[in-house]
Order: sequence, then C-alpha cells, then structure tokens
Amino acid sequence: MSVLNGKKILLGVSGGIAAYKTASLVRLFIKAGAHVQVIMTPASKDFVTPLTLSTLSKNPVHSNFFSQDDEDAVWTNHVELGLWADLMIVAPATANTLSKMATGNCDNLLIACYLSAKCPVYYAPAMDLDMYKHPSTLSSFAALKQFGNVMIPAESGELASGLSGEGRMAEPENIVAFLEADLESKLPLKGKKILITAGPTYEAIDPVRFIGNHSSGKMGFDIAHQAASLGAQVILVSGPTHYKAKNSFVKVVDVISAQDMYDACHLYFNDVDVAIAAAAVADYRPKVVALQKIKKASGDFSIELEKTKDILASLGAIKKNQFLIGFALETENEIENAKLKIQKKNLDLIVLNSLQDEGAGFKKETNKVTFIDHNFKVEPMELKSKESVAVDILNKVILHFSKP
Repeated sequence: MSVLNGKKILLGVSGGIAAYKTASLVRLFIKAGAHVQVIMTPASKDFVTPLTLSTLSKNPVHSNFFSQDDEDAVWTNHVELGLWADLMIVAPATANTLSKMATGNCDNLLIACYLSAKCPVYYAPAMDLDMYKHPSTLSSFAALKQFGNVMIPAESGELASGLSGEGRMAEPENIVAFLEADLESKLPLKGKKILITAGPTYEAIDPVRFIGNHSSGKMGFDIAHQAASLGAQVILVSGPTHYKAKNSFVKVVDVISAQDMYDACHLYFNDVDVAIAAAAVADYRPKVVALQKIKKASGDFSIELEKTKDILASLGAIKKNQFLIGFALETENEIENAKLKIQKKNLDLIVLNSLQDEGAGFKKETNKVTFIDHNFKVEPMELKSKESVAVDILNKVILHFSKP
C-alpha cells in the first residue's frame, strides 16, 4: 500500500506545456488511494482541460476566485482548500509561478491557496534550460527552500524549445516515487517493529462450544493501522474477529486460543521494539476439552477451569529494551488495580479502561482511557473515537523513542 493512500492532495497546475502530464499524475495519485483536488491557473487551461482533470480526480476543478452561474456568484474558499490538504504539489511549476510563490505575488487562486496551505508543499519545476539556470529562478529556489518547500528536481531531456538539457518536469511516475520516498523517510516510526495483540480468545469446551468474551478487536486493529501509517512494521496477532487489516504493512497472525496467542507473541517478541497488548485474553480455560459434542443432560453440568498463561506478564519477564504497553479493563478500584499490573507485569505504560465510563468498553466505536506510566503518572483522557485513542497511544510510543 502506498504511503499516499488516504492522503488529501491539492495539485496546483500552472501554465507550461508540461501541464499535459498532469492527467497522468492525477490518475497515479488516485490509483495510490489519494483524494485529489486540482487548482489551475488560467494559462494552464490552454494545455489541459479542466474537464479532463475533473473527470480523473472525481472532483470539480478550481480556477477562479468565484464562479459565475447565471445570477449567482459562488466564492471559491482558498483558505478552506489550503487547510483541507495533507500535501500540496505544484506541477508544473513555471518560472512565473515560482517567482510568485517566492515573493507572495497573489494574483491567482493557486497562489492564494499556496499562501493559505498549512501542509508540506512540493513543487516540480518545468521550464527551458536557460530559464532554469537564470539567477532569478535560482533565487526563487533558494527562497522556497527557506520556506520549507521541497523541490522535486527537474530532469534532463528534450525541451519544448527543441533544445535538450535540464528543466524538463519530472515524469509523473517519478513525482509519485519522490513523494512516497520523502514521506516515508519522515515517518516517526520508520524502522520500528511493533507487535500488537487484538480481539478475544476462544477457549474450547468441545468441538462446538467455547468460552469467550465480547471483544470486537477494533481497538487493536486501529492501533495496527495507525502504526503502519506512521512507518512501523506491524505484526498483529489477532483472535477471532471480522476486522481486516487496512494496510499491507500489517502482518496478521490469526489465532484462536490464549495458548495460540501466547505462542505467537513469544515467536516475535524478541525481534520487536514495541509490544502493545490490546487483546482481551481469557484468564481461564476448560481443563479438559471434550472430543465430541457434549449432549444435554437432565441434571446440572459443571466445567473445571484452569488458568491460562499470562501473556503480558511473560513478556514483561523477558523484555530487554522493548517498550511494553498493556491494557486494563476494570470495574472497580481502577487506578489501584492498574498500578498493581504495571508492577507485576513489568510494564512501561498501561491503558486503563473502565466499564463505568459511558461510551467505553467492548463493541463500541469510542473509548475513554487513562494512561498510567511506570512512574505512576496518571493522565486521564476525554471520550474519543477508537481511531483517536490509537493516535494517542502511538504518540506515547513516538515520545518514548524521541527521548535522548
């Protein structure tokens, strides 16, 4: 899966012959899973039609500050467009547009959106070789670099003038590859391996029945997806659930029982940097599993249970440099019980859930957690979506590795 998947890309097209390549560029962005909106300068429409880019991007193309439709004038909100984007790419970026970007000469919608953008900005220069090397162009490059904008270097080849040299806009495939490589290199968890457990475990009574719980696995899968989006290599050990991994950088290991999960965690634990135990693992299992379906009898029926292995405690006992995070679902004496788990299981951080909190617990889209670290610092959080809680958890991981 491309790192561009799910990204909101604002593509600015200026008036150079290379604008014809933006049709292929938009198509590649969409193929990578990005959401694209296009802004065109008036001159760029001489080289590629708004209809083409609108059709490929599946969005209206913006060009003017307002559109005149019969008697109604509709204002194009450049600030809204600038804030919408996760990335802004100006391609082709002509000498004229580069000069306006560098000086703030805001005489068209593209520049207005550029000046409003709060996201990373990339630009792909396109011009003749003498223009590319002219001191005024080099001055624009220097100013944009100082602004934090990133150049996608021009390529050498045949130019519209008939000459051959540097100044040709990078090919669409190369622009996409440049963006992917640059974004991946800046991901805060790049190079980290994270082990995550999710979902319930099912402990067999006979071939038909089992002991389980109401965990859906959503919290663990949200953490896994977010970790992969931040650059981590993720191993997700999951009990039975209907959720599927959204990211190809997540390796899912399907398990059924607590013993299966124990074995899988110990298989991978020594090679990871972080382990996050979000699964709801059964504490007990039937001591004897019937080989055939147990028939209904007239009297009462009892099952003798035995303790399962404590996966989190076993990982805490052998951890070296791993950052180990556990979950605690409590119904009473929540803080005290969570602190005891930190000590007993040698955790670095625990994520406390209380069933007393409205909106928290199993089979919910939201969660309300309290973070408690190994120094017993307590940090209660507001009720949030589980996706947002996953972000908060991984921010703790990023903070841990950013410490000197």
